[in-house]
Amino acid sequence: METTGVHVLKHMNYLSETTDQKAVLHNLMEAYGNDVWNYAFTICRNTDLSDDITQDSFLKVYRNLKTFRGEASMKTWLLTITRNTAYDYLRKAFWRKVTHVGFIQSTGTSESAENEVMEKLNASDMWKNVISLPPKYREILILHAHYQLSTKEIAAVLNISEGTVKSRLHRARLKVIELKERTTLELS
Repeated sequence: METTGVHVLKHMNYLSETTDQKAVLHNLMEAYGNDVWNYAFTICRNTDLSDDITQDSFLKVYRNLKTFRGEASMKTWLLTITRNTAYDYLRKAFWRKVTHVGFIQSTGTSESAENEVMEKLNASDMWKNVISLPPKYREILILHAHYQLSTKEIAAVLNISEGTVKSRLHRARLKVIELKERTTLELS
């Protein structure tokens, strides 16, 4: 266990023993709420369901706060809980519809309005390609590119080996390139 993991564990234990657990949960929700919601959304692609998954994920965190061992980062632990909660929701019989939605991320300021529009279109097209991938490739790319998790952290979240992470990441990148090339050929 690395020093930072031990430090976080001691800090979390101290907080959960000496302060109100609701305050600890509130701090975690402020720090990681957007990450949890966004990750839930990448799995289920539905805003209402993402809200429910986020709420349930933080309820699980609240109930199990004292069980956090610090073997992984707090973010990794939260994303693992979120992933498991999301897949529990998706396994339920009432949830069968999947909505296809593209992401548009702001890349900051551009030199001109035309460049800004082109950047947004490119980002939108890229995210549409990522979202269209099978879940095992989509998750790998989202965790790596958006959340900037290391191979080791991704392996912990997905409960797979680091070698599998590297292999899926490579295949996912190839699939995105293939989709982009196919789209370019269709447009020409």
